[in-house]
Amino acid sequence: MLYKSCVRPSKVIMANFLTLLLLLLIQVFAYGFRYGADGLNMNYYLMSCPFLEPVVKNTVNRALLEDPTLAAALIRMHFHDCFIQGCDGSVLIDSTKDNTAEKDSPGNLSLRGFEVIDAIKEELEIQCPGVVSCADILAMAARDAVFFAGGPVYDIPKGRKDGRRSKIEDTINLPFPTFNASELIRSFGQRGFSAQEMVALSGAHTLGVASCGSFKNRLSQVDPTLDTEFAKTLARTCSSGDNAKQPFDATSNDFDNVYFNALLRRDGVLTSDQTLYTSPKTRNFVNAYAFNQAMFFFDFQQAMVKMGLLDVKDNYNGEVRQNCRKIN
Repeated sequence: MLYKSCVRPSKVIMANFLTLLLLLLIQVFAYGFRYGADGLNMNYYLMSCPFLEPVVKNTVNRALLEDPTLAAALIRMHFHDCFIQGCDGSVLIDSTKDNTAEKDSPGNLSLRGFEVIDAIKEELEIQCPGVVSCADILAMAARDAVFFAGGPVYDIPKGRKDGRRSKIEDTINLPFPTFNASELIRSFGQRGFSAQEMVALSGAHTLGVASCGSFKNRLSQVDPTLDTEFAKTLARTCSSGDNAKQPFDATSNDFDNVYFNALLRRDGVLTSDQTLYTSPKTRNFVNAYAFNQAMFFFDFQQAMVKMGLLDVKDNYNGEVRQNCRKIN
């Protein structure tokens, strides 16, 4: 009888533990599905590819330790992907003899970092073949690049599928570096973003550089929105040709709010940069981010999560590519 009395409590304890574990799993998955009908959730790969997060983070970190400028490149690639046909990895597809893909459009020729996405995909195809989409890999790589460069840490829902279309003509919808504030507001507004969210996303230019060809239009005549001394700096850069590079701000490998402070001094590189401060429609947001980096970080991460939800594909109109550079 003593033996039985000792066994029963242990069985009860085990049953209670299993019940608790089941409830916790239900809560985890319930939390994940809060993103609704698009099927995305934070824990999409929890069971199917449990080592996804460290594979992405470690690969991105190794690449950025070797070349810190790739942080800007990965963020820009994610933006260029999402703004054309949604966040579906279409910007990763190579052109073929029958189709000129997005990446070969004039606005995308300067994109870099494809080899980082390839490396992540190659490792994941060994660990969990046919499971993780290239669209998710790109979104996660951009997120980890932000954090590596000193920006905010945030998570994103996962479960995007890869698109089956990538055509050069679709890239006409990308914002141009010559856009003024009204044009930027309209372009981002068509994708559901407010003016403030547009300014926050523009803050990604706290990283990276611009080619002379994208801002030399400001040097052909006197630009009242451009600081005189900074105009001389841009002119010196362009003396080396259209492909010469000019940092967006003084800390081009650090994610901070220095970009917005540059706009206050009329040191914005692109027309689409300086117009954010010149225009009364967006000036207050620039002022706020210039004086409050924490506010910029918070709004940026919120806008990035929102951008990552643009027109995502599901199992009906997408796939999981075996190779990010070509449709299955």
